[in-house]
Amino acid sequence: MSHNFTDRPTTRRAKRLQDRLLEQQRQASEQASYDDDGHYYAPLHAGEQPDAHGDDGYGRGQHHGNPAGAHASGHAGNGHYEDGHYVDPRSEDGHYLDPRSEDGRVGGGHYDDGRYVDPRHEGGDVAGAGYEDSHLADGPYVNAYVDARNENGHLANGHYADGHYTDGHYEDSHLADRHYAEAHHPVQFDEAGHPVFPEDTDTGRRIRTTSKRVRRRRRTVVLFLVLAGFLAVAVFAFQLVSPLLGSQAAKDYPGPGHGSVMFTVDPGSSGRSVATQLVQQGVVESEGAFLDALTKANGTSLIQPGSFQMKLQMKASDAVATLLSPDANRVHYAAIAQNLRQPEVFALLAKSTGIPQDQFDTLAKNPAAFGLPAQAKSLEGYLAPGEYRFAVDMTAQQILAKLVQNTKDELTQAGVTNPDEQYRDLTIASIIEFEGNEANYGMISGAIENRLNNPSAETGGRLESDATVAYGLGIKSYNITDAQKQDASNPYNTFARPGLPVGPIGSPKQKAIEAAAHPQANPYYFWVTVNLDTGETLYAATYADHLKNVAKYQAWCDANQGKCK
Repeated sequence: MSHNFTDRPTTRRAKRLQDRLLEQQRQASEQASYDDDGHYYAPLHAGEQPDAHGDDGYGRGQHHGNPAGAHASGHAGNGHYEDGHYVDPRSEDGHYLDPRSEDGRVGGGHYDDGRYVDPRHEGGDVAGAGYEDSHLADGPYVNAYVDARNENGHLANGHYADGHYTDGHYEDSHLADRHYAEAHHPVQFDEAGHPVFPEDTDTGRRIRTTSKRVRRRRRTVVLFLVLAGFLAVAVFAFQLVSPLLGSQAAKDYPGPGHGSVMFTVDPGSSGRSVATQLVQQGVVESEGAFLDALTKANGTSLIQPGSFQMKLQMKASDAVATLLSPDANRVHYAAIAQNLRQPEVFALLAKSTGIPQDQFDTLAKNPAAFGLPAQAKSLEGYLAPGEYRFAVDMTAQQILAKLVQNTKDELTQAGVTNPDEQYRDLTIASIIEFEGNEANYGMISGAIENRLNNPSAETGGRLESDATVAYGLGIKSYNITDAQKQDASNPYNTFARPGLPVGPIGSPKQKAIEAAAHPQANPYYFWVTVNLDTGETLYAATYADHLKNVAKYQAWCDANQGKCK
């Protein structure tokens, strides 16, 4: 650590002290003198008399240069200069002893023309330094030591006072016996008396040791951060690839599982994508367990598209065995929703089974082959909704036969066994599903029967169903124009034609079939669903009341733009 010794207040104090010292030096030079032999004469102090040898107060007596002839008071230590050396009778061998120097000598130096000459320094001078009016009084330096290497010749504007170095930078910090009494860093000297700079001292070594510790700590921190980053990357990489490589610790259900779930493998699915779907559907516990079992069975490339009947929480090896089993355990899964029309059902079957759609279209043109009545022009209405699992080897004819049979079974369960009556009920059931929901199937079925059975009523025997007109137009919409309603060429136009349309307009589910077979008696001829979100339906016995309900439907459509298409 470097120190600034140029504190301004202390600089002013040092300047005042320097001025006093210079004044003392001037006064001393006026009073003191040297004789021809180079002896130093100091004046007597006030009240003193020449000694027995006739000194006149300046040391000029019978024994010039004799130390014993000098007075103790008013002389410079009762000593003199001999051959250029200052001789002090109070010192060992007449030399001045400095307690701050090794062996008590001031480095073997001497005064030459008022300047202190030190052989240890180049040129004998202390780098152009000297003692200005520095009286050697029993060892301590009384006045200031002037050093030419520093500003104003002083050590950072400091001075020695009573043996202590006073510096303005360190308040009350004195250099006593060559060390700071209260400072941070001790000043040390080598055996020759030369000052030893901080880097060569114990303090310097401690500083260097501290710096090394700091550097080591920094290197340790950097190394720790690098290792931590490497560990994070390694953990991330392991988590990423461990499912692919497999793991002995992969979690697995003990099996054999419970319940039932239909699992579908899409064309082009990879082993990993299959594993992900199995975990998501709760079939296996972990991707790693499934991939391990799949690898052991060499089945990565053997998984075929299709739907599989599986259990929940199966053991991974059992799940692999099911997916790799012969076709007898593999099925084609198809979910047929209500209200789907015949073309929509055939498109779904083709996608689920891989059988071309035109095969289904061709078979539907011969409804008699499936035991339908003569008025049936297609399989529309007989393609029962529901979830199906077709064996992979089933043909298009077998699949359609199964759907038709399911519809016949539902009609039979509803108490309708006659084929013609079945056809009629299927037609009403398909209209009910498009006109309402399960909560009002029975009421709508009763209103339809009122219209069909009372041709003289206000409705004139016409059903006036928007759903039938839309079916005949090949569209799905609740908004039918007046022109479309007046088009009698549409065989499904129940506005222009009285009675039922020529056939079902979709595939009704069992609840609609039951409502058609058992209508709920009521006085209504009109109905309208006024909220398409909730299915709320209002009924009216007269057309005037019906128009009021229609206004409510129109208001709902205006408040819910885009929903009444």
